[in-house]
Amino acid sequence: MDVELIAVSAEDKLVLANLMQLYLHDFSELDARDLSPHGTFDYPWLDSYFTSSDREAYLIRIGARPAGFALARCDVEGDDGAWNVSEFFVVRRHRRRGVARDAARLLFQQHPGTWTLSYLHHNAPAARLWPAVAVAVSGGAVHRVEEHPPTVPAPKSRLRFEVLPSK
Repeated sequence: MDVELIAVSAEDKLVLANLMQLYLHDFSELDARDLSPHGTFDYPWLDSYFTSSDREAYLIRIGARPAGFALARCDVEGDDGAWNVSEFFVVRRHRRRGVARDAARLLFQQHPGTWTLSYLHHNAPAARLWPAVAVAVSGGAVHRVEEHPPTVPAPKSRLRFEVLPSK
């Protein structure tokens, strides 16, 4: 299965917005997110991925069809210029088939160097995926910080690692 990571163009913004609704619906199980009065989930940062040079949006595609998305941002102030996985989503049909792993590797290769990401402990798929991918792309050196209430709403892990350039 050929997984592609394609930068989202302005013409594909609606595709990303539609996929975001699926993602937020899935995530509402984990963070008790409510619908807006319009029956949708709010994601106030979507436009910034099309207006800010420190944010990038990608569609995950299999063939000509969307299979998810990846959002990344460069945290110039807080993380010494590290890139951060902001949001990452693969539609249910393509889960547990290596699509997320392959797409994540493609994302990290966009910017070799320092990356960070966080995941909730009770998000079991993320807790399996991210440590394994981080070790694979970094060659093994992954710094993990555990965060727990009351400093955060729910227990989570934050990973920081160096992505090696592809050979």
